[in-house]
Amino acid sequence: MDERAYYTDQPANKPAQLNCPYCRSVESYELRWMVRKKKDRLPSGGDERDRARFAKAQSYMVLLDDKASCKKCRRQFDISGVKTMAFL
Repeated sequence: MDERAYYTDQPANKPAQLNCPYCRSVESYELRWMVRKKKDRLPSGGDERDRARFAKAQSYMVLLDDKASCKKCRRQFDISGVKTMAFL
Protein backbone atom coordinates (compact mmCIF):
# COMPACT_ATOMS: atom_id res chain seq x y z
CA MET A 1 0.00 0.00 0.00
CA ASP A 2 1.22 3.48 -0.84
CA GLU A 3 2.16 5.69 2.12
CA ARG A 4 0.10 8.59 0.72
CA ALA A 5 -3.05 6.58 1.50
CA TYR A 6 -2.37 7.12 5.24
CA TYR A 7 -2.75 10.93 5.05
CA THR A 8 -5.20 13.62 3.99
CA ASP A 9 -3.49 16.57 2.26
CA GLN A 10 -4.59 20.13 2.87
CA PRO A 11 -2.84 23.36 1.76
CA ALA A 12 -2.17 26.07 4.36
CA ASN A 13 -0.49 29.49 4.53
CA LYS A 14 1.63 30.43 7.54
CA PRO A 15 3.43 33.75 8.18
CA ALA A 16 7.21 33.88 8.65
CA GLN A 17 9.65 36.74 9.30
CA LEU A 18 12.33 36.69 6.58
CA ASN A 19 15.38 38.89 5.90
CA CYS A 20 16.10 40.03 2.36
CA PRO A 21 19.84 39.47 1.73
CA TYR A 22 19.94 42.32 -0.82
CA CYS A 23 18.29 45.29 0.93
CA ARG A 24 18.49 43.84 4.49
CA SER A 25 14.82 44.55 5.23
CA VAL A 26 12.78 42.30 7.54
CA GLU A 27 9.25 41.58 6.38
CA SER A 28 6.51 39.07 7.09
CA TYR A 29 5.80 36.66 4.21
CA GLU A 30 3.01 34.12 3.78
CA LEU A 31 4.63 30.76 3.04
CA ARG A 32 2.70 27.90 1.46
CA TRP A 33 2.68 24.60 3.36
CA MET A 34 1.10 21.23 2.66
CA VAL A 35 -0.40 19.83 5.87
CA ARG A 36 -0.54 16.03 5.89
CA LYS A 37 -2.77 14.74 8.67
CA LYS A 38 -2.80 11.08 9.57
CA LYS A 39 -6.14 9.36 9.00
CA ASP A 40 -7.90 7.96 12.01
CA ARG A 41 -7.80 4.39 10.72
CA LEU A 42 -5.93 2.29 8.20
CA PRO A 43 -7.49 2.17 4.70
CA SER A 44 -8.95 -1.21 3.71
CA GLY A 45 -6.74 -3.79 2.08
CA GLY A 46 -3.73 -3.48 4.39
CA ASP A 47 -1.65 -6.39 5.67
CA GLU A 48 0.60 -6.68 8.76
CA ARG A 49 3.42 -4.58 7.28
CA ASP A 50 0.95 -1.83 6.38
CA ARG A 51 -0.50 -1.87 9.92
CA ALA A 52 2.99 -1.52 11.41
CA ARG A 53 3.89 1.37 9.06
CA PHE A 54 0.55 3.08 9.79
CA ALA A 55 1.15 2.83 13.55
CA LYS A 56 4.50 4.66 13.15
CA ALA A 57 3.12 7.37 10.85
CA GLN A 58 2.75 10.94 12.21
CA SER A 59 1.05 14.11 10.99
CA TYR A 60 3.44 16.67 9.46
CA MET A 61 3.77 19.79 7.28
CA VAL A 62 5.96 20.23 4.19
CA LEU A 63 7.13 23.63 2.93
CA LEU A 64 6.18 24.17 -0.73
CA ASP A 65 7.89 27.52 -1.37
CA ASP A 66 11.65 27.71 -1.87
CA LYS A 67 11.92 31.37 -2.97
CA ALA A 68 10.29 34.64 -1.95
CA SER A 69 10.15 38.08 -3.58
CA CYS A 70 11.22 41.00 -1.43
CA LYS A 71 8.40 43.46 -0.78
CA LYS A 72 10.80 46.39 -0.92
CA CYS A 73 13.33 45.76 -3.68
CA ARG A 74 11.28 43.08 -5.57
CA ARG A 75 14.26 40.71 -5.95
CA GLN A 76 13.84 37.01 -5.41
CA PHE A 77 15.81 35.28 -2.67
CA ASP A 78 16.06 31.76 -1.31
CA ILE A 79 14.16 31.00 1.87
CA SER A 80 16.65 29.99 4.54
CA GLY A 81 16.30 29.65 8.27
CA VAL A 82 12.90 27.99 7.96
CA LYS A 83 12.59 24.24 8.38
CA THR A 84 11.22 22.50 5.30
CA MET A 85 9.33 19.89 7.33
CA ALA A 86 7.64 20.12 10.73
CA PHE A 87 5.82 17.48 12.74
CA LEU A 88 2.46 18.43 14.23
